[in-house]
Amino acid sequence: EEYGPVFTLRSGSKLAVMIGRQQAAVDIMEKEGAALADRPRWTAASEMVSGGMRLLLLQSGERLRKFRKALHTHLQAKTAKDYEPLQMHYAANLVKNIIGNPAKHMDYAKEYAASFILSLVYGRTASAAVNDPEILAIRRSLKRIGTAVRPGAYMVDEYPFLRYLPFYRPELRLWHAEELSLYRNQVAGVKDNMVRALCTDTVQPCFSKYLLENKTKLRLNDDELVYIAGTMFGAGSATTASAISIVIMAAACFPQMQNWIQDELDVVVGRKRVPTFDDFADLPRVRAFVLESHRWRPVGGSGFAHRASRDIVWRNYCIPKDATVIGNHWSICQDPSVFADPEIFDPIRWLNDDGSLKHGSDALLLNFGFGRRLCPGRHVADRSLFITTALLLWAFRISENDNAPIDRRGFVGEGISITPDAFEVCFERRVEKIEELLGDATRNGTLVACI
Repeated sequence: EEYGPVFTLRSGSKLAVMIGRQQAAVDIMEKEGAALADRPRWTAASEMVSGGMRLLLLQSGERLRKFRKALHTHLQAKTAKDYEPLQMHYAANLVKNIIGNPAKHMDYAKEYAASFILSLVYGRTASAAVNDPEILAIRRSLKRIGTAVRPGAYMVDEYPFLRYLPFYRPELRLWHAEELSLYRNQVAGVKDNMVRALCTDTVQPCFSKYLLENKTKLRLNDDELVYIAGTMFGAGSATTASAISIVIMAAACFPQMQNWIQDELDVVVGRKRVPTFDDFADLPRVRAFVLESHRWRPVGGSGFAHRASRDIVWRNYCIPKDATVIGNHWSICQDPSVFADPEIFDPIRWLNDDGSLKHGSDALLLNFGFGRRLCPGRHVADRSLFITTALLLWAFRISENDNAPIDRRGFVGEGISITPDAFEVCFERRVEKIEELLGDATRNGTLVACI
């Protein structure tokens, strides 16, 4: 409101352009997407910690094209549907875990995200606990990257020649060695499974197996292959877990909207079976609730940096070549010219008068990034949020704990995303025999065929 839709921050010779309104983001970040497909150079985070192989931080070039091509095959919209049995299985586990210990709902959201993505990427079938050493190592790696990309965190970003001095910040090289070893071991496990499976002629499909079988075609070296797989987990697990926790927070904070969703679930699904992906088209209120949760508290926070590869002119502004350009997700999602009364949680804003979801609603949010750096996993993430939201609000009445009110603006950075501060809610069963119904829904053999 004070500085306008676009404003500039300057530090020495460096220029950062902040975009905080929806129309400006569309005009600049989307329509000028070709000029903003690049990233700034992060010597510490990208080159030293990630070996120049972390997709999110890659600058434009051949490696970025190779990586996105490899991901597209497994994450495009028509393929994302194939992962629904996995998502259903782990979403059912999420509900059952909350029944067992509701105080740990945030941990169970993390377990859902980790378990599903480990299955997708590495073919794992066992659920992943939040205190699993492998999960802890991955989260530690994400936290390090989140620290390393902060402006001014490391002098090497200002003076790149420092990276060649062996005594400069040796922990950055150590972090890369630890991360690379972790990713190599994860893919090595898939290789071992492939060798063992040859004896029985049964191989469980997963993303790493696809990469190994198509390594030459995709023109990937060994380290590129393990980094694509490893960073796919890092990029998707934290954001999905945060988004699920925000849905739970919104349900507790806005009970009238929760009732409105549950009215739809009772009519469409009832209480003698569980909601499934087959109900997707018939649950526009659930989908609107997910969209509004995304808008109300976007997990992308202040957004991620792009680099202008040429001058960009927008209205009376000129964004010069090499400027850093950031679309601030939080500000864009609070744009009052697009979202009336933005602090009010109102899923109805996403629906037509007849109750159907507005066409192109998801495009308004821009929460999955911009232009040619759009998140390749958005279709899979959308399905995760739909089924977890549908199951949670079907199974439970969620409410605030009167003795521990929720801080609706209490968020903390977790790597490249934000997550709610720990909060308490009460889960009251709405449905009898939840565990039995969930077992019936997932006990159909589809899971094994999908993994």
